[in-house]
Amino acid sequence: MSVTFDVVSIGTLSRNPFWGEDQPVRTAHATCTLVRDGNTTILVDPSLPGEALERLLSDRTGLKPAQIQVVFLTTWRPVHRRGLHLFEGAEWLVSPQELQAMRKHLEKLAGQYKVAGKQPDRMLADEVDLLRRCKSAADKLTPNVHLFPTPGASPGSAGLLVAAPLTTAIIAGDAVLTREYLERGQAYEESYDVGQARESLADILDIADQIIPGHDNLFIPPIRR
Repeated sequence: MSVTFDVVSIGTLSRNPFWGEDQPVRTAHATCTLVRDGNTTILVDPSLPGEALERLLSDRTGLKPAQIQVVFLTTWRPVHRRGLHLFEGAEWLVSPQELQAMRKHLEKLAGQYKVAGKQPDRMLADEVDLLRRCKSAADKLTPNVHLFPTPGASPGSAGLLVAAPLTTAIIAGDAVLTREYLERGQAYEESYDVGQARESLADILDIADQIIPGHDNLFIPPIRR
């Protein structure tokens, strides 16, 4: 059985500068994708809240949350993981670089509380607990699904390269926000490192026959049309 992928929910931006929007006009959420390679099911970026995501997962793939074996997060940004709690039985994966960067960030915040003689608030404690559940993604998740580092949008953001028989698809996360961002060669304005983000955008464009962006529907890049 060859590898397949399906967009479970199409993400959107809170404001799209290419539509003349300079203020948030909608709730942002990330594109969520299901990858199946043999008997392995991988859900990427469970962004929607639990009930909505559970319904869409069934509508688009026929699967229940308990049938998801792996959840992969392209970034630790909260908007990419609102529905994470649905998949308690799955393995949660993040790129090694993102995992390390987020651990350091949370340790720094905890240290600031300690210096001030205060206990960390509930939100920070919850973040630490969630991050402890996550594991480092290997370079190869399955025979046909590979980790594809895309640093820049966040310190260790990474997508997945899906090597299907007739096409190479990249689930890009925030390395490619939308089709319009890629067509203009523009990286995410709020990237951790805009220079790195531009390099990651170029890397994706060089390789991908199809792109699943962080906040838009799957598309074929102009160079492949």
